[in-house]
Amino acid sequence: MLSINNLSYYIGGRPLYENASLHIKPKDKIGLVGLNGTGKSTLLKIIHGDLQPSGGEIQKAKDCSIGFLNQDLLSYQSEDSILDVALEAFKETLSLQEEIDRVLKQMETDYSDQILQKLAHLQDRFEANEGYTIKAKAEEVLEGIGFQTKDLARPLRTFSGGWRMRVMLSKLLLEKPSLLMLDEPTNHLDLPSIQWVENYLKAYEGAVVVVSHDQTFLNNCTETTVEVSQGNLTSYAGNYAFYKKEKVAREEIQQNAYENQQQMIKQTERFIERFRAKATKSNQVQSRVKALDRLDRVSEVVRDEVSVNFKFKFSQKSGRDVVVLDGVSKSFGSLQILDNAHARIERGDKIALIGANGKGKSTLLRIIDGSEPIDGRREEGYNVIKSFFAQHQLEALGINNEILQELSQAGSKKTETELRNVLGCFLFTNDDVFKKIKVLSGGEKSRVALAKTLISEANFLLLDEPTNHLDIQSVNILIQALQQYEGTFVTVSHDRLFIQGVANKIWYIEDHKIKEYPGSYDEYVYWRSQQAPKEEKAAAPPKKDTRSAGSDRAPTDPGQKKRMRENALALEKLEEEITALETKKSALENLMADPTVYENEARMQELQTDYASLLKIEGSLNKKWENLAEEIDNLQE
Repeated sequence: MLSINNLSYYIGGRPLYENASLHIKPKDKIGLVGLNGTGKSTLLKIIHGDLQPSGGEIQKAKDCSIGFLNQDLLSYQSEDSILDVALEAFKETLSLQEEIDRVLKQMETDYSDQILQKLAHLQDRFEANEGYTIKAKAEEVLEGIGFQTKDLARPLRTFSGGWRMRVMLSKLLLEKPSLLMLDEPTNHLDLPSIQWVENYLKAYEGAVVVVSHDQTFLNNCTETTVEVSQGNLTSYAGNYAFYKKEKVAREEIQQNAYENQQQMIKQTERFIERFRAKATKSNQVQSRVKALDRLDRVSEVVRDEVSVNFKFKFSQKSGRDVVVLDGVSKSFGSLQILDNAHARIERGDKIALIGANGKGKSTLLRIIDGSEPIDGRREEGYNVIKSFFAQHQLEALGINNEILQELSQAGSKKTETELRNVLGCFLFTNDDVFKKIKVLSGGEKSRVALAKTLISEANFLLLDEPTNHLDIQSVNILIQALQQYEGTFVTVSHDRLFIQGVANKIWYIEDHKIKEYPGSYDEYVYWRSQQAPKEEKAAAPPKKDTRSAGSDRAPTDPGQKKRMRENALALEKLEEEITALETKKSALENLMADPTVYENEARMQELQTDYASLLKIEGSLNKKWENLAEEIDNLQE
């Protein structure tokens, strides 16, 4: 479907790609992985045509359409409702609808056969394009991705950047391109929406290429992993978990080959050096020199794993109770977040606060911090030293400071060597530490802010979406850091691997209360799966018992028994009438679907009148049935 052959791309003379190749087949589900700065997003832009390669070629099939979700779409604005923006995915069908409307308007004065034929042709095409279902499809995708029904009529411009990105993702999914490319699609999604997108992509009929830091997401919806490293594209025939295992095996083979080759090179060089001056060995020496020149050298494995090796230091430990919330209520106008809620955070708790967007997770984090006004009591424990990380705090970094200078202002009293060690753990090495904050990418700023948070000597951390804009390696570093952290923290996150790696308690907001599960995320998921059938059974209404005489719920009063029999017979007769009416209505619908009917205006109007009459009768019969069924049910009570 699409082939990349010997691709080269240079930035300021530095090769980002050099003779890289990749073949994408129909229905491929590819996860594109690699460190920040290796060129994952750049590759997607080259495929999409936004950037031109320095060398090589990209070939695609004539019928290959490409859809691309990238972070640039955050700036897209429109006065149209989000439903109308999503419906733009069906451009051809919408054009047909407009044409049909024009023809119907024309038919008010023109009843010619030509106009009727044109209308029939347009309606056939509209139906073939499933035009009658496009609105329902758009609503399904928008609601699946997290929007409420009442939001669908709101203008796009009234939503934040993250929600606008969801709309653009919905539009792209509805377009169903042959090749769907998604650059960090989970950054702006909550957990239920991420799981919905996973299921959608697994069933997607076209090819998919995804760049994501969410390892669970990659495992669940990709079947091939392509690593971007050192200017090359290396394919692995499995998801991210398979890639990690396979990469270790490949690197071990490569490292053994490298070491064996180095040993052979050294032996050859010693032979050349030893016998270079001997005429009797000159032919052998020259042969070995040429063999070394022709040698295809194996590269040494450059491992990109980084281990966190710094210790967290507290000037003082907190008391047993860190924060206690008692009878807390919080609302924004008519939106109730918490109502008389209670919670307790104890020293050593590692809490992950999860759930759908709009439930109040970030609000609860601010309540715990003490920066959000509430009704009720919030009590902070003894010797609690807080540090709060949130995405908006990236703007609080000193843009003219160098990275090392910014960390030195965190108040940790660490030496320059210790700070460099910390920055090395967050992938800032050598002269990187002298970069100005203002030249850093969003992901790099996140890493600086996280490093500042973790070295602040706080014994209580509040982390709001700390994994957003981090690459996979940075997420793994953060997991290691928090696993070593001996203090207390509460984190809001939708990254399941991250939550499983760091949390020993799960919090969620339900019925305006703070609920707690005392265990890991995997244990919580299993517990919820066991609870679901019980909740469904409890929520299901009791089945109505419409049995008449002889049933164990039958009325004992003779008058009631008589009315019961009469109503049961009437109900049975009504059901027969409704069945006959539905058969007649179905036959009329088939007749009206025949395009030749519209050639005779009088016949068309007659059928429409008959159909309207049937609908009216059907409504009346259904109402009678409901009233009788209700009466029967009341007699049984």
